[in-house]
Amino acid sequence: MEEDLQIIEASGEAHETALSSLGINGQLFVFQLINFAMVAVIVWFLILRPLTKKMEERRALINDSLDKAKEVEAALAMSEIKFQERIDDAKAEANKIIEQAYGEARNLGDDMKGKAKREIQLLIDQAKRNIQIERDDAMQQVRAEAGTMIVASVKKILGEVLDEKKDKKIIDDVLTKI
Repeated sequence: MEEDLQIIEASGEAHETALSSLGINGQLFVFQLINFAMVAVIVWFLILRPLTKKMEERRALINDSLDKAKEVEAALAMSEIKFQERIDDAKAEANKIIEQAYGEARNLGDDMKGKAKREIQLLIDQAKRNIQIERDDAMQQVRAEAGTMIVASVKKILGEVLDEKKDKKIIDDVLTKI
């Protein structure tokens, strides 16, 4: 039994001498290793894990904002298409009215030419006013929707509410580009 103890002590001393020959204190090294492990665990659970979670949440928020911006762009493009269709329909209707008026004017004869010309001019002016009114209404609707969508997009992307001057400036800039 004593021989076993002497062998263990001799191996411990040999081990200590090997570590001390490298300039390493065995006990200090073990405590430093334990301290490092504890700090690493604390940093992982208190800093890195919540930080990665917040970064993932932020990435998801940014992706959602980008998707919504794409939806706004698609809606704006669709509004432009509908606006152009309305203009084309109004032009076609105006052309039909003009053709009809010219046909009636030819059939009335020489006595009715003056009266027919006045009626045609009235119809053209009215059609132009209607087209201008519809165009203005459609443009106003597109601007209002675009302005609302732009403000909502900016609020979502920036995550803050802009004051009224900045909102108006951004809306005006985007609408002039459109």
